[in-house]
Amino acid sequence: MSKVCQITGKRPRVGNNVSKSNNRTKRKFYPNLHQKKFYLPEEDKWINIKICSSALKSINRDGISAVIKKAKAKGTLNI
Repeated sequence: MSKVCQITGKRPRVGNNVSKSNNRTKRKFYPNLHQKKFYLPEEDKWINIKICSSALKSINRDGISAVIKKAKAKGTLNI
């Protein structure tokens, strides 16, 4: 399963590990993903989505319906 947030579209980013002697080796920075289950009252069903912590905060702030509508318009969510 891919490590991509279904709401924001966040993906792993590539960077460097930098040692004390300034040697650089490649590494990845992964988004903080969680598998969550939400209830959509308009459609009267439960959905499972993989979201990052920042998307969870926006759901708490704006509501699940508004966030799902934005994600579908953006093209990151396909349910």
